[in-house]
Amino acid sequence: MVIKPARFAEFKKYASYAIAHKTTYVEIERKTGVPWFAVAVIHRRENPSFNAYLGNGQPWNRRTTIVPKGRGPFSSFVAGALDALHIDGLDKVVPPWPVEKIIYYNEVFNGQGYHNKGLPSAYVWGGTNIQKAGKYVADGVWDGSVWDTQPGTAGILWMIGHLDITVNFTRES
Repeated sequence: MVIKPARFAEFKKYASYAIAHKTTYVEIERKTGVPWFAVAVIHRRENPSFNAYLGNGQPWNRRTTIVPKGRGPFSSFVAGALDALHIDGLDKVVPPWPVEKIIYYNEVFNGQGYHNKGLPSAYVWGGTNIQKAGKYVADGVWDGSVWDTQPGTAGILWMIGHLDITVNFTRES
């Protein structure tokens, strides 16, 4: 995977934001076992506001109206994040978390729609040389001609590892 050169600075900005908020993500990691950087990239993709529910980007202090519907309200971003990670079973994943597993569970978190179409997930690969045209423009609504402009989780993960020397991604063996 290679981040598209025209988007390198953008990915650096997103990774820097994640690193700046590492304390919050580490709190979630302690309670779920999900690595902080895996939580951070999902947060970036869903809605990077700490006023938003990790599961879909809607305000965490109200009941959600899109998938997953009917969640909340929550007392905080962290409380909502714990709920969202639990719904998709990420809090039950057995360590270790090699990078391949993180990428797989990023797609599980978003849904298997791209996989079912035989395409690499734009949620994961957006902004990289792996991305292909096509996007879910709403829950369950596919448009094969739309190019997803959001950054993918894999590129942000790579950049986090590039910028934060404490992050050491392992590989599946």
